[in-house]
Amino acid sequence: MNKLRHVVLFKFKDSSSPETIQQLEQAFKTFATHLPEVHDFEWGHNNSPEGLNDGFSHCFLVTFLTEADRNAYLPHPKHQEFVTQLQPHLEKVCVLDYWAQS
Repeated sequence: MNKLRHVVLFKFKDSSSPETIQQLEQAFKTFATHLPEVHDFEWGHNNSPEGLNDGFSHCFLVTFLTEADRNAYLPHPKHQEFVTQLQPHLEKVCVLDYWAQS
């Protein structure tokens, strides 16, 4: 089965507290796992010993089965609400979508 991966990397501002970041992690998980367009969702904190993360500390992987699902997710009100909540705390974000190859 083909899977469309939506990779999101966050670099939070130094001024954002650990409690706020934890609330944002939970908010992303809560809305993403309740949308029917989302096939799978996982996330984690960077723990690479290579030191090449350029300050990005969080990786979120949202999986879709179709581009139509991804395209419905992006403007979805719950996603947009999360983006509004997140923006004041982001230093940088990187998003990359790809079709998974085996």
